[in-house]
Amino acid sequence: MDFIIKNIKWVMLVSGVLTFIMVYGLFAPEAALESMFGVSFKGTLESIIVRSWCALVGLIGAILIYGALNDKSRVFSISVATVSKVIFVSLVMIYGQEFLGKAGPAIAMDCVTIALAALYLVALRVKQLTA
Repeated sequence: MDFIIKNIKWVMLVSGVLTFIMVYGLFAPEAALESMFGVSFKGTLESIIVRSWCALVGLIGAILIYGALNDKSRVFSISVATVSKVIFVSLVMIYGQEFLGKAGPAIAMDCVTIALAALYLVALRVKQLTA
């Protein structure tokens, strides 16, 4: 369990950078939607929603990076990011299974991040209880 506690910083950094990359959708929303889900859109409303979603995903990435670099905010940062990732994975699994082929790598990365974050939080709690 100490291994995960000592190395969560690197998990958060890698996951944070990969998640932060989605911020490019602020500037190229149709390209972001196409690369993530394999679909395109027409219209201003869709553009606003995709740009907003990409900004929020980018912020989650920034939160992960910040938490990796700041010990005091690590638990909060990884908790917020994990909840966000659980919601995204759940929504795709429930309502968007047709997108699993294209979004599969992102879903897989998020699942790994969720599992490692859960292990980290449990390991941290066990360490606190035994100290």
